[in-house]
Amino acid sequence: MDKKAVAAVLEEIAVLLELTGENPFKVRSYENGARVIAQLDEDLETLVREGRLRALKGVGEALEKKIAELVTTGRLEFHEKLKARFPESIFELFGIQGLGPKRIKAVYDELGVDSLDKLEAACRDGRLAAFKGFSDTLQQKILDGIAFARRHQGSHLVRKALEAALTVRAHLATDKSVQRIEVAGSLRRCKEVIKDIDLLVSSKQPDHVMRRFVEGPGVAQVVAHGDTKSSVMLDSGLAADLRVVEDAQFPYALAYFTGSKEHNVVMRQRAKDRGLKLNEYGLFREDGSLVACRDEKAIFAALDLPYIPPELREDRGEFDLERTPELIEEKDLRGIIHVHTPYSDGRDTLPQMVEATRRLGYKYLVVCDHSQSAAYANGMKPETVLRQHEEIDALNKILRGFRVLKGIESDIRANGALDYDDDILRRFDFIIASVHSKLEMSEDEATARIVKAVEHPRTDAIGHPTGRLLLSRTGYSLNYEKVFDACAANRVALEINCNEHRLDVDWRHLRCGKDKGVKFVIGPDAHDAAGLDCIRLGVGIARKGWLEPGDVLNTLDAKELLAWRKPR
Repeated sequence: MDKKAVAAVLEEIAVLLELTGENPFKVRSYENGARVIAQLDEDLETLVREGRLRALKGVGEALEKKIAELVTTGRLEFHEKLKARFPESIFELFGIQGLGPKRIKAVYDELGVDSLDKLEAACRDGRLAAFKGFSDTLQQKILDGIAFARRHQGSHLVRKALEAALTVRAHLATDKSVQRIEVAGSLRRCKEVIKDIDLLVSSKQPDHVMRRFVEGPGVAQVVAHGDTKSSVMLDSGLAADLRVVEDAQFPYALAYFTGSKEHNVVMRQRAKDRGLKLNEYGLFREDGSLVACRDEKAIFAALDLPYIPPELREDRGEFDLERTPELIEEKDLRGIIHVHTPYSDGRDTLPQMVEATRRLGYKYLVVCDHSQSAAYANGMKPETVLRQHEEIDALNKILRGFRVLKGIESDIRANGALDYDDDILRRFDFIIASVHSKLEMSEDEATARIVKAVEHPRTDAIGHPTGRLLLSRTGYSLNYEKVFDACAANRVALEINCNEHRLDVDWRHLRCGKDKGVKFVIGPDAHDAAGLDCIRLGVGIARKGWLEPGDVLNTLDAKELLAWRKPR
């Protein structure tokens, strides 16, 4: 097992132990162990072989033995015995808002609830509301959560899908018989949730490529194995399809299997209007001859269109383009805005986050730990703010070519006010204002709350505006017209929170904000160095929302960012 697989097992053990009512310290030891292993820079197998696991912080004798067993045998007896104590379906309950391990254990022990179906039945007949610790309100909330879970069944977060797809792609790309290879489908279009993975290969030896695919690492089940298409289920729970075509067919197949369906319908009609026929095999004239296209750009040109980037292919105005837009790219970003450290609920220290940001080539880091109202996240008291600022000042004195800015993720209170009094707020270089509590507001109430925070003279950006958690919580409704107008009028940016669980603002609203002159921040909301990788997801969402470099504040250098802030 590699470090990712080992960390996943340790995380599951922590959940199972909590279900059994185990000592919280023991539960936390497995959570910490999972985090340490996931963030390893060294090869895990080498550490096990050389007996150096105990040198890792938080890895004691018992954890060392279990990690070694996983790495060397691919299984862990302790884990399997724990799993055997519960039905597999009980894990369905963990995605329901309002339920945590303690409540799940209670309804499992007392009501025999171990699946979504049984949980719904307990809600429908009123047993859940009558159970200790529950209520009619909570029961309805859980019913809403069940409906939400069923609507999104079979969907996966984009980061998980991207990692799985790139692993399969890398495995296939090493084969000499592969001429061209690309990830297609909704993943290539940078959708926020993914149903399955689509890969496309051109090769003169399709049978060889197919065999390599179905026998590849991470394949849990072969669903179908054909000459030109095969389907597998990966051990990550994702379905993956591979299609192999001749190299001359590759551009047409890539455009077709990238989609979307709505985009493809318009493309086929456009070809038909020009006396042509477009499908996954080619672009053909009426006499059946092929309009030769080396790549997708040539296909668009043949249909009198500028090249349309994959992210825009949703039939949402892309066919009105007169030129290919210069969409933002990762290389355009100069700095990272919005990370957490142990001053609130982050896991890696401030120097560690600085070093990780520098290694990625960025020139500044805006640290935005939680403010004092976020007690659940160890929000910073005023004295803690001052202590953090002293550390930042000390770091800036020794850093060369890099700067740390003093930011905060200030809670927006129910009445729209920010955390802290003005004496503390004025000490920050950048203030992101976010809602973390009282999420059950109407659209009018939620909009008024956000607009009031926008109008606060110290607010620089609004963080994850709807509070949604993908595949878990819908978030609250907003009147985006009013929010965008307020942001434009008050020189306040909106964050594209690119944590894979949020990706909020929804890309469908970005173009409207751009047209109104609103600026955006791409914020990873990273709680450790590994979380900085989410930047690529945020850039994908920004591109999907038609954003160009000038629309995003991260493309400014630190001095320009500070100069952009509205007058105080």
